[in-house]
Amino acid sequence: MDETLRQLGELLLRSIPTIIFFLVLFVAYRFLVHNPLEHVLKERHARTEGAIEQAHADIANAENKTAGYEQRLREARMAVFKAQEARRQEALKARTALVNQAREKARARVEEAKASLENEKQQAQAGLQAESQRLARDIIRIILRPAEVAETPVASGSND
Repeated sequence: MDETLRQLGELLLRSIPTIIFFLVLFVAYRFLVHNPLEHVLKERHARTEGAIEQAHADIANAENKTAGYEQRLREARMAVFKAQEARRQEALKARTALVNQAREKARARVEEAKASLENEKQQAQAGLQAESQRLARDIIRIILRPAEVAETPVASGSND
């Protein structure tokens, strides 16, 4: 057992430079490679996450702007629609006024025509009345004249 311990002690003694070399290498690795690499990876991750967060913020901002533009577009469309509706109402009022004026002119013309027809009717009636009286006189005269002519010769013929 002594021999084993002695060999183990020698083995440990010979492994001390390897252990020291390993520790130096480990420390050098940590300082020269691992820490800078970890720092770069953290920075890269931060930049990536920051870029993603920035992209999300930009997307949200763009959505807000889009919503604002859409709202303004709806408002503009409503304003245009209201203006069109107002112009349509004005045109309808103007059309109604023109139709009313035309109706009034037509009524006035109808009234004038009625008055003119009534006047012509009265003139025609007066003319027909005068004509009928003249014709009646002529008829009476024609009817009565042959009787006078017939009575005169008959009376002269009976006196002979």
